[in-house]
Parts: sequence; structure tokens; C-alpha cells
Amino acid sequence: MGQSAEFGKFLKAMRSRLTPENVGLASSSAGRRVPGLRREEIARLADVSTDYYTRLEQGRNIHPSRAVLDSVARALRLDPGEQAHMLDLLENCANTQRPPVPVQGVRPALRQLLDAVGNVPALVLGRRSDVLAGNRLAFLLLADFPAMPAAERNLTRWIILDPLARELFRDWSSVASEAVGSLRMDIGRHPNDAQANQLVGELAVRSEQFRQWWAGHRVARGSAERVRFRHPVVGDLELNSEDLILPDDPDQVLRMYTAEPGSTSADSLTLLGSFGAGEAAVIATSRSPENRNASGPANTT
Repeated sequence: MGQSAEFGKFLKAMRSRLTPENVGLASSSAGRRVPGLRREEIARLADVSTDYYTRLEQGRNIHPSRAVLDSVARALRLDPGEQAHMLDLLENCANTQRPPVPVQGVRPALRQLLDAVGNVPALVLGRRSDVLAGNRLAFLLLADFPAMPAAERNLTRWIILDPLARELFRDWSSVASEAVGSLRMDIGRHPNDAQANQLVGELAVRSEQFRQWWAGHRVARGSAERVRFRHPVVGDLELNSEDLILPDDPDQVLRMYTAEPGSTSADSLTLLGSFGAGEAAVIATSRSPENRNASGPANTT
């Protein structure tokens, strides 16, 4: 494995978030001009020399063993997702000969599955959180992605930039920061994805909050979580979000939103799904900031 500047930047960001109290060191603010632990403190905790750890952070071309990487991860208090991202950066970002990122596609059987679970909002998300497919109820719950230009059918972009997403998610800041963390992990796996880098550039230009989250090098892996909505048509919902990685393509995720049986949220989902195609178009149009004349959500993109 080679070394990379991005790998070093990540280590520095993770070090800066720690305090002596976090790692059981004597607390002292003397001589600390910037937040976080000193390099020598992390080196001592990882049982490596200060010079060696410094070279890691400076992105020099060295080849740490897995044992050393595990020690550094423990010293930095990395969670499993952060440790996986660290390894991705080390392996992928220094390799400039990696093949181009392949075009994304959705298997016909998976599209059939989306239709079969029509009473459950479901999306297929690809690299960079591109919305590759979804069922009608997912588009009624979130946004009419099929009506958007192809370049804008991206969940993270919509969450960060669309004012309607801020209104829809009652805990928007948490949802948005999680989406940014997932995007960072994706770029760690595919650093030569030009579209991903363009997306980061656009979001950095247009969103101050995105710039702050991105600078913090936070990473996140999709998992089960509770999501609170304030839907403009059916009101408040609390749904369980589950991300299922597809075995034949680890870059695709099936995301499903489910309600507790017998709950008010379940009733609201049923009500939302009862709208016909014409009514769905009215909902999509009324929610659009440009008040565009949409033809209503499709079953898939």
C-alpha cells in the first residue's frame, strides 16, 4: 500500500478532535496552541516513534503494516467506519492507476422488488448517493427525483441544497451531516470518480454547513436509524430507515423506510400511498420551489 496526502489529512483531523482526557493523559493546556493531541502523544499511544507518525501525517511514501495501522486507529479512537475509511484512503488515494469508475445500473429483478414492496418507501442508491431507482411511495415521501434533471438525482445534493428537504426532515442537521459522512466514505473508495469530486465542489461552493462538515473529515456508514419527517401532505411521521448493501454490488444500497405496525406513522404512509397518479402530480408540483408542472413520480428513474 502506498501513502497519500488525504490519508495524512484524515489522521490530523482525527487527532485534532481528541483531548488528553479522552485518552487518559494528564490534562494540561500549557503550550497547546491548537485543539487536539500533539503528534508525540498519539505516537506514544500507538507505540511508534514520533518521527514515524509525523511522516504518516505528512503523507510521505512509507508503507505501514496492518499492525501499525490498527495501533494508530486505537490511539485515535476510530470507530469501525472511520478505521475502514482510513484503510480505503491508504489503499486507493495513492493509486493513480486505478481503472475508471464503471457506469451504474440497476438489475431488472431489483426494480421488480421495488414495485413488490410498494407499500414501503424504497430507493436504490449508488455511488455518491445517486438515486438510481425507487418506488412511487419513496418519491411521494421524499422528492420527485424522476422529474429532476439526471445530474441532480442525488440524495445528498437534494438534502443539502433543497429548502424543502430542510422542512421535510425534522432533524435536518443530523440527516445532512450523516449524508456528508457517507459521501466522504464513498470518495475514499473511489477517489478517481470525477462526478463525485464535482459534487463535492458544487456543495462546497453553495453550502457553508457542507464546508464545515467536510473540513471535519467526518465519515458515516449507512445503518439502521430513526428518521423524523414533517410531510407537507400527511404531517409528522417517524420511520425506521434501513440500508441493505447489495451482495452483487457493494456500491449499491437498498434503503427502505418502515413504520411501526399500528402506529400513526403507518396510517400516514397508507394515506400517502392512497393518492392516485394525478394527485401525486399535484403534490409534486406544490412542493416544487419552481412550481414546475411535473407529470408525477414514476416507479423508477
